[in-house]
Amino acid sequence: MISAGAGTTFTDGRPAQPRGGPTVLRMMLGGQLRRLRESRNISRDEAGRAIRASNSKICRLELGRIPFKQHDLAELLTLYGVTDSAERETMLELARQAAVPGWWHQYNDLLPSWFGPYVGLEEAASTIRTFEAQFVNDLLQTEEYARAVFRVRHRRASMSDIDRRVSLRLRRQRLLDHSDGPRLWSVMDEAALRRPVGGRAVQRGQIKRLIEVSARPDVTLQILPFRAGGHAAAGGSFTILRFAEPDLSDVVYLEQLSGALYLDKQEDVDDYTVVMSELSVQAEPAANTESLLHAILREI
Repeated sequence: MISAGAGTTFTDGRPAQPRGGPTVLRMMLGGQLRRLRESRNISRDEAGRAIRASNSKICRLELGRIPFKQHDLAELLTLYGVTDSAERETMLELARQAAVPGWWHQYNDLLPSWFGPYVGLEEAASTIRTFEAQFVNDLLQTEEYARAVFRVRHRRASMSDIDRRVSLRLRRQRLLDHSDGPRLWSVMDEAALRRPVGGRAVQRGQIKRLIEVSARPDVTLQILPFRAGGHAAAGGSFTILRFAEPDLSDVVYLEQLSGALYLDKQEDVDDYTVVMSELSVQAEPAANTESLLHAILREI
């Protein structure tokens, strides 16, 4: 039996599927292999030579960024001294399951290559903390607001493409309705709430949606008012993803116009966690959110 984190145990040669599907399975397998490598005092360079790969590929495999090929995994297990046939088969089966595409792959023709991994991480997270500087958080957008956002970002896209992008966003939002879904804690700049994306009617509908979700026990909303002045997140929006499995490190996601950064080094995560905490203090308490949203609604 191989344990790969709280709530996930591999028995009978088949791994139990955690929430988040292949993304989390890759991360679990990669973490297990990293521990095996380090227990044998084998460097990434040595591991890479064993499968005719680079140091950077071993790093990506251990972080769960890319799927394992069966023959590469078998050679690494041999290198790391894993000779028990049942243990080897368990990990090979885990790799096979981790290679199965997630539901979001049906949108691959629309998704940039750097965004797909985020959807998997989002699905797997137990806590999602975000700071939003320009738009309402993706998971809280109304259909009309999401459509308006995509029209701004993809001005040349066809109506059918916009429809599918909206469909993907709404599908992601179902995550919050799962019984074991993540806790969402979002701090939004007041500017994101007052910017008339899609026009007055769309913005009013969006504010009403936020009033509704602010009452949910699994959602915490805070507004960072203009009067707070300068704030800690001068660099813009970001997301911190935390996972229930103790072997999976937190990930900071930073989206840019033509790419994204995934930060998982502890010092980077710590820096953004401090900023998130400072923003939560600078923002209005969550208990005031509903009244602030009603005030904004009256002014729109």
